[in-house]
Amino acid sequence: VDKPPVRRVAIFGGTHGNELSGVFLVKHWQENGAEIQRAGMEVKPFLTNPRAVKKCTRYIDCDLNRVFDSDNLGRTVVEDIPYEVRRAQEINQIFGPKGSDDAYDLIFDLHNTTSNMGGTLILENSRDDFTIQMFHYIKNALAPERCPVLLIEHPSLKYATTRSVAKNPVGKYEK
Repeated sequence: VDKPPVRRVAIFGGTHGNELSGVFLVKHWQENGAEIQRAGMEVKPFLTNPRAVKKCTRYIDCDLNRVFDSDNLGRTVVEDIPYEVRRAQEINQIFGPKGSDDAYDLIFDLHNTTSNMGGTLILENSRDDFTIQMFHYIKNALAPERCPVLLIEHPSLKYATTRSVAKNPVGKYEK
């Protein structure tokens, strides 16, 4: 199947403010972006939850990585709306809207974990040929280092993660 080329990529760090690897990389690339730029492609490093990063806490009011559902993205902005819901709406405006042709082609969301997973790629859809091919490329490029792929697909679950705004969502976890 012919697909249009990937033109817009976002790299997210700080979805959880206490997961610092992505925060450090995003800040580095915001200051020194030459190493991630490619001809014909926009690559945007983005700090997703700056208030939580500043406090070095997972979140302020609720988990940002769980509020990208249609109910929260469509909520009316009022004074007492949780910070992360407001932030999800902002992120959806910048990188989406979710499910639209205008959404970014790829969001690569960087996380940390205390699990002994090493560097692990997260796949949400086993029918996403583009992402599967990209994971194959990444795994080959990292060889002989291990880089497992964790499939978290569920037939009745609609993902509400930060990366779900993109046409091709990718999660990366690092111990």
